[in-house]
Amino acid sequence: MIRFDRVGKTYLGGTTAVHDFSFTIDSHESVVLVGTSGSGKTTLMRMVNRMVEPSSGQVLIDGTDVATMDPVKLRRRIGYVMQAAGLLPHRTVLDNVATVPVLNGKPKREARARAADLLEMVGLGRDLGERYPSQLSGGQQQRVGVARALAADPNILLMDEPFGAVDPIVRAELQKELLRLQSDLGKTILFVTHDIDEAFLLGDEVVILRPGGVIAQSGTPAEILAAPADNFVESFVGSREGRRALHVEEKDGERIVLDGAGRVAGVLR
Repeated sequence: MIRFDRVGKTYLGGTTAVHDFSFTIDSHESVVLVGTSGSGKTTLMRMVNRMVEPSSGQVLIDGTDVATMDPVKLRRRIGYVMQAAGLLPHRTVLDNVATVPVLNGKPKREARARAADLLEMVGLGRDLGERYPSQLSGGQQQRVGVARALAADPNILLMDEPFGAVDPIVRAELQKELLRLQSDLGKTILFVTHDIDEAFLLGDEVVILRPGGVIAQSGTPAEILAAPADNFVESFVGSREGRRALHVEEKDGERIVLDGAGRVAGVLR
């Protein structure tokens, strides 16, 4: 469980990125932070693994304040996927995935075997393991980034706009793959995006942020779609402009998000 307790972040010069933010993410739940630039979503996510230190308040994992934890050990127990994958260019794919387990003391052969299994889990062939990142497509690199984040079998997975740099077709494939992995593995996921469609598709719960890290509304995708809290939320989900007029229908045991023309805009779990 991750709990933000009245967290704030003010940078030198007086810029407030986050103001008095409180929220709890239950274990095995996928929560998506969504908002425009300046809404503090990435700042909040990076507080969990101490890449950003709060100016006030606490971030707790299973009741323990992360400020009391060794930051290196903390980061090694939390999976982290960034937008540009962040792979080490001079290491093979297998060695990239095996990096954290080796740092944690696992024998290299065992770590590489685990890495090969993870490549298959994220939809890549084992034969790609001896290639270098530059020999992969953008979508393949992102899958490797997800495999690396899972290599140490973390309970928590942080995902900072991980699919934002790939084309729409690959992005849809990666989103589908993440839903499958979460169904199989049940991690606690904190996902950051500026795309409300992606948020509704991937989140068990969605938190829409105003500038300054203030919660405009939180809830399940269906709850937000059914009753936007105010004009800001209505505008953000696109209903006021008539851009999408999203609504939710039940079909074959799934919650389907439809736009105003009856086209499928997403599938909710």
